[in-house]
Amino acid sequence: MQMETAKTAVPKREMRESPVVKWVLISAVLLFLSIFLIMPLAFIFIEAFKKGAEAYILFVTHPDSLAAMKLTLLVVFITVPLNTLFGVAAAWAVTKYEFRGKSLFMTLIDLPFAVSPVIAGLIFVLLFGLHGWLGPFLLDHQIKIVFAFPGIVLASLFVTLPFIARELIPLMQSLGNAEEEASVTLGAGGWRTFWHVTLPNIKWGLIYGVILSAARTIGEFGAVSVVSGHIRGVTNTLPLHIEILYNEYQFTAAFAAASVMSVFAIATLFLKNIIEWKAGYRSVKAG
Repeated sequence: MQMETAKTAVPKREMRESPVVKWVLISAVLLFLSIFLIMPLAFIFIEAFKKGAEAYILFVTHPDSLAAMKLTLLVVFITVPLNTLFGVAAAWAVTKYEFRGKSLFMTLIDLPFAVSPVIAGLIFVLLFGLHGWLGPFLLDHQIKIVFAFPGIVLASLFVTLPFIARELIPLMQSLGNAEEEASVTLGAGGWRTFWHVTLPNIKWGLIYGVILSAARTIGEFGAVSVVSGHIRGVTNTLPLHIEILYNEYQFTAAFAAASVMSVFAIATLFLKNIIEWKAGYRSVKAG
């Protein structure tokens, strides 16, 4: 008892860094960000407008550029809703139920994080390509997946699969099941409980995951490059279009297209920070 009293009597000391150390660390971080983030981003826009605003607009509104943008956005509009459905279902299954193979299920969700996007693209070529496992069947039924739009969607789905589920699982675990159990006890059904209890509690985490999934889809290159076929105006997403322009020494046009992607990235970051600020999402994840 005396030892416990002695321990509580010792004042808690806070670790305080020297102002010099603090400003050295801050300056080092700012210098690093300036060199590896801000300067390259500024260089993209400088090069994009190198030939003037009229040339920039001409490059951005070129039919191939517009087709690449439309294809990229179309892939986003398909993959993100599918990932949302999967993410919510997977998070619900993991956090609300106990079942055999749960650890394996979690490992499978994380698998796209461990597999290189290029390898993911090759997997789909081996499955759906002309000489793949399902190639002869698809050829007989005139179904084209690889080097066509469906292959791009599948590759994008694979690489973005874990994002929403991985945002929702820790959030739903921290919330627990008390409110859902109370809702069921009061007579609400499963769907009503989900729409009126679960969804309002996870909506900010869900939106956060949707934004991350959309940003990853827009910027995906490796897996899509393998399965797209690089057909101008047909299967070229925006990252692939930028690569082609750069390889053809159309540097200003490439940087103009890259600036559009940069705007997407900045908008995504802006939305992400708004959601974190509004929902207090950082504190939820830390807790």
